[in-house]
Amino acid sequence: MRSPKPPQVFPALSYLRHMKRQVYRLKAGSFQDLKRSEEEITAPEGGEVLVEVKAIGLNFADVFAIWGLYGATPTEPFIPGLEFSGIVSQLGPQAEGLEIGQRVMGVTRFGAYASHLKVDYRYLIPVPDAWDMATGAAYLVQVLTAYYGLVELGKIEQGHTVLIHSAAGGVGTLANRIAKKFDAYTIGTVGSERKVKFCQEEGYDQVIVRGKDFPEKLESALQGKPLLLVMECIGGKILAESFKRLAPRGRMVLYGSASYAQDGDRPNYFKLLWKFINRPKLDPRDLIESNRAVLGFNLIYLHERVELMHQMLAEVGQLDIEAPVVGHRYAFNELPTAVRFFRSGQSIGKVVIER
Repeated sequence: MRSPKPPQVFPALSYLRHMKRQVYRLKAGSFQDLKRSEEEITAPEGGEVLVEVKAIGLNFADVFAIWGLYGATPTEPFIPGLEFSGIVSQLGPQAEGLEIGQRVMGVTRFGAYASHLKVDYRYLIPVPDAWDMATGAAYLVQVLTAYYGLVELGKIEQGHTVLIHSAAGGVGTLANRIAKKFDAYTIGTVGSERKVKFCQEEGYDQVIVRGKDFPEKLESALQGKPLLLVMECIGGKILAESFKRLAPRGRMVLYGSASYAQDGDRPNYFKLLWKFINRPKLDPRDLIESNRAVLGFNLIYLHERVELMHQMLAEVGQLDIEAPVVGHRYAFNELPTAVRFFRSGQSIGKVVIER
């Protein structure tokens, strides 16, 4: 039996079993605790790959994890971040299908806010030649969320009418493109008028600016069509009104709760409690009588089922959708500022950190 191959390294790194990296680490609770520091990282073992991170994609899960409001948030100090792109620096002896110096993009269960990280080789895929590194960091979480929600859970069919909230964001943009591959009639909602033109250019059939008149605007946008699929990430009254319009056989897919986001660095627990108490409450009997479904998911489900994740990436690859939109780029030393901006809801497309 052959002995395991030794880790592959660049010649300049061949003598290093330990190296320094820059990270943003905190104990969940407040944005003010997100501090940059230097720490050691060891060489990869087994199927691990050491990646020199070149770009980091921001997600709302990062915001809620920093606040400690995300169910999967570690109780001990941790490094936030779920997706990244970078260069393969070292390979563990069981890492397969990758080469030193290769450009890759990947997902991780926290840890991406770093200059280097070790990750299981199965969570890395090559960055397409035509994409820069920021585009690679803007793809995986968004496309998996959009595809899993629309196709696996939403069971989208040709010609469906689809309502997509946060239409100008990373998930919303790709969800619209996927839906259009099924000739869907798409209605996008946004939080401000300045995002409308972007959504129109992205090919939405109708765009709604959310407000107190949301029910009337949705009624008008539907043009008598049955609403059969909702990609819901807002919560509160928007969720409730969207559900009211859902037609028989319709499905609402929940993947976020942006209405719980706030402006401050630390959560206002009184406001959160008020929103929690007044959250929409759906009666299961109504689902039976009206023949409608409400489904929810967390992307960590796919992270723990890597074979399913790769299957879905292969399927979405067959749809040949365009590269994700990177709307905002920040430097690594600006990361806390970038996360605060992202939290504000002003972004269009993906917010990415570059190194």
